[in-house]
Amino acid sequence: MLKGLIEYIAKSLVDYPDQVVVSEVEGEQTSVLELKVAKEDLGKVIGKQGRTARAMRTILGAASTKSNKRAVLEILE
Repeated sequence: MLKGLIEYIAKSLVDYPDQVVVSEVEGEQTSVLELKVAKEDLGKVIGKQGRTARAMRTILGAASTKSNKRAVLEILE
């Protein structure tokens, strides 16, 4: 569910949606979502002063409370 949410948001923001890759690393307490986009789209996903990335992390945090697990978003270069 969380993986699909981040994938949907990222694909909506970028110019090359076919290059958006989200992988999930499950832990006991925490779930880490790794987001990889095309080099040209990195700025769009991060946003001015990291605002877009922060907003995505906020949405992810709110959505993860439902599953009683902490979720962390990592944006890979």
